[in-house]
Amino acid sequence: MKEHNGSQRPQCMICNANLSNSCVAPAKLRKYFLKVLGDGKYKNTTLAEFRVKRARFDEKGTLPVLGFIPIDKLVLTTSYKAAYLIAKQNKRQNIGETLVKPAALKMVNIMLGKAPEKKLSQIHLKNDTISSRIDDMGCDILAQDVADLISSPAKLTLQFDENTDVFCLRQLVVYVCFVKDNLIKEDFLFHKPLTTTAKAADMKKLVDDFFKETNLLGDMVSAVCSDGAPTMLGRNSGFRALVKAHASHILFTHCALYRQALTAKTLHPKVAEV
Repeated sequence: MKEHNGSQRPQCMICNANLSNSCVAPAKLRKYFLKVLGDGKYKNTTLAEFRVKRARFDEKGTLPVLGFIPIDKLVLTTSYKAAYLIAKQNKRQNIGETLVKPAALKMVNIMLGKAPEKKLSQIHLKNDTISSRIDDMGCDILAQDVADLISSPAKLTLQFDENTDVFCLRQLVVYVCFVKDNLIKEDFLFHKPLTTTAKAADMKKLVDDFFKETNLLGDMVSAVCSDGAPTMLGRNSGFRALVKAHASHILFTHCALYRQALTAKTLHPKVAEV
């Protein structure tokens, strides 16, 4: 089995077949050999025998030839740093391999020579790798935020906003207010696309799924703020009604800024400018 980086799938070194990541599990590896290789010479090979072969490879130093090369920590850190900068500048993910890395190699070659250039060329900046790095950082940030929410000494308050982006895709955006280190903090919690309809039931399902995935509880929320759209504050089938049916303790408020904007529409033009 060949070790893979973030942009490649594991590959059988016997038949060169591409395997899924789950196939790395010993039990599934055994099942794979029996099913795919059939009556081949590895059919009756046990896991212990494969471990003996691995130990022999370690002794002979042939693992690098077969692809078992550990990723240097500095190389990995540099790849994540580059991915962070690409994401922060809102650039296309393939810019790493089409511009950033070629430009860096050219500059290092001219200024420092071929040896540093060879070292720098080990950094993985392919499109799939950058995408994977960004996903990893996003998951890590979310995990930190969830940990802060769970440890908050006060209950959470949420702010909901359903909007439509430039591609006419409706999305639900949620912000959270919590307490950390005796300070009230506000942070972006999540946004999810409304792929079917933008009904209250669809939005509630997105929120319920997010809370389930992150192990957050509805009892941790004390209040919700939203605009005055019927989808959000409808008395019978709005988001508020659906939430109140299961969590009557949650207080719903109409966004103050949204109410001011509605009021300003009826004011005299000179007053509205103020």
